Amino acid sequence: MGVNSNRVDPFFCNGTTTIKIQAEIPMPPLEIHKVRLPPERTTLEKLRQRLSEIFFPDDPLHKFKNQTWFMKFLLGLQYLFPIFQWGPEYNLSLLRSDIISGLTIASLSIPQGISYAKLANLPPIVGLYSSFVPPLIYSLLGSSRHLGVGPVSIASLVMGSMLSETVSYTQDPILYLKLAFTATFFAGLFQSSLGILRLGFVIDFLSKATLVGFMAGAAIIVSLQQLKGLLGIVHFSSKMQIIPVLISVFKHKNEWSWQTILLGFSFLAFMLTTRHISLKKPKLFWVSAAAPLMSVILSTLLVFILRNKAHGIAIIGELPKGLNPPSSNMLYFSGPYLALAIKTGLVTGILSLTEGIAVGRTFAALKNYQVDGNKEMMAIGLMNIAGSCSSCYVTTGSFSRSAVNFNAGAQTAVSNIIMASAVLVTLLFLMPLFYYTPNVVLAAIIITAVIGLIDYQAAYKLWKVDKLDFLACLCSFFGVLFISVPLGLGIAVAISVFKILLHVSRPNTLVLGNIPGTPIFHNLNQYREALRIPSFIILAVESPIYFANSTYLQERLLRWVREEEERVKANNESTLKCIILDMTAVTAIDTSGIDILCELRKMLDKRSLQLVLANPVGNVMEKLHQSNILESFGLKGVYLTVGEAVADISSSWKAQP
Repeated sequence: MGVNSNRVDPFFCNGTTTIKIQAEIPMPPLEIHKVRLPPERTTLEKLRQRLSEIFFPDDPLHKFKNQTWFMKFLLGLQYLFPIFQWGPEYNLSLLRSDIISGLTIASLSIPQGISYAKLANLPPIVGLYSSFVPPLIYSLLGSSRHLGVGPVSIASLVMGSMLSETVSYTQDPILYLKLAFTATFFAGLFQSSLGILRLGFVIDFLSKATLVGFMAGAAIIVSLQQLKGLLGIVHFSSKMQIIPVLISVFKHKNEWSWQTILLGFSFLAFMLTTRHISLKKPKLFWVSAAAPLMSVILSTLLVFILRNKAHGIAIIGELPKGLNPPSSNMLYFSGPYLALAIKTGLVTGILSLTEGIAVGRTFAALKNYQVDGNKEMMAIGLMNIAGSCSSCYVTTGSFSRSAVNFNAGAQTAVSNIIMASAVLVTLLFLMPLFYYTPNVVLAAIIITAVIGLIDYQAAYKLWKVDKLDFLACLCSFFGVLFISVPLGLGIAVAISVFKILLHVSRPNTLVLGNIPGTPIFHNLNQYREALRIPSFIILAVESPIYFANSTYLQERLLRWVREEEERVKANNESTLKCIILDMTAVTAIDTSGIDILCELRKMLDKRSLQLVLANPVGNVMEKLHQSNILESFGLKGVYLTVGEAVADISSSWKAQP
């Protein structure tokens, strides 16, 4: 359409047959602008821009522009190995802070490593191995300054439950260990592939609502599983559902040990008290950080002193000294259990990656620096691949360790190196000291750690803000409790995907009205003062128009028109003549959407109703132009704004004899 020279006052009031012009407030006349096409681009240019937006939204190569080859080489090293970025500026002051924080998280990671390995049904020493090699690799490749790396409860639980469903860790421990290392390898391969191919949006399907429910359910299952250790039960259910676990607890009441119960609940109360103190007074973070190691030391001394009397208390036993033995020869790449190892690796890989990136970004935001998601994926993936070849299982950034690391004043990833060094000293010299460590204390450490995963405040907020998100949270929670951990997660992901499909296939549509005294048009339900324009109905679509929603949109828009005609007839108002479709929020359209617009225009035309498009965005306008649909809409079929459309069309009606 060309530029129209008609000038009409853009302000409207409610009326019965005509639009009343506000004369009290003098306003400049409204000029009708032409809707322009975006600049022409080749198909290759369009494809390049689209792929760039999908895979490189952060434009990671912008630093390389207009740089010499030597500077590009240095920038490349800094990109691949962030240690080269902050390393040259490292000083003694930073080292002092990192030593303090590294030793602090080591006091937490040593007992947690042993505990989480038992949670995954692995030998306790594997938990310590996993707290040595992965943190060293992450300190070279990771972009977070505060992430404390090591085994985590959720990944340990999922690995233990998925593998033990098929392979018994008591009857065939070597095969179980091989599958754990192989699952870790595939988890790392999957994670690093996402980073290299820049496919991080895959993990976004695990929404916050899903994770809130999943972690709460997993925390309860983990805690109930620890009743085996807290009560001293020897024969216990290997299932991970709440009902079999509770049945097993009361079925074996004759195995309960009062010595174990007394010792376990005493140290559990001690650690929960220290946790409460640290939550109330963050400056006393070291109280809860030191509590697990203090509990291990005190309980070990107590059991050692009473070793001739406390026969009912199970202990860890002998742990081998020395560095991580190589395990590349134990990777299981052929055989009937390969699919199980791959599936376990993918699930634990997604969970650990989601937790690691979320934790890293949380603490980065507190210190006002940025964590590169794709670099984190590569760092976490590569450390798990290396870990699978050095007797480690799945590791990632732990929230509890990272919180302690942050509060202890960590400045760089060197804190992970200090922590790994402390674990190294433990592996080389201190392993015999853990011989009399009671299993019940490890159970108490796990319960204390996972109880913080139950975020009831987040669940309440989901209920207040978005009921569908709350439903996903509940399904995830009850799926984990009553079905299984991996299936509960699968149900939650399915609900999240269903929510996406629901929003795409059933987008929101609105009826707009004019805000009196302004050229602004908004939702009539949201703005009660907004007024309908006689003889017009102004509709807005708040989504792209795709094949998945085009039929629904056609039916819904026709329903709006029918309801408006009924309303006009009931109130004896001006006859409906024009439908304006505000396309401001229509960010994209495909061929099915274009066809629906054509059909809609024809159907309305047969009913002597005019369809007008307002403010189609650049790529939508381009596709409408290429499809030749604009010719059928005519000279007055496309406008830049709703206000201009109303003003121009209403003035043309007045001009008619």
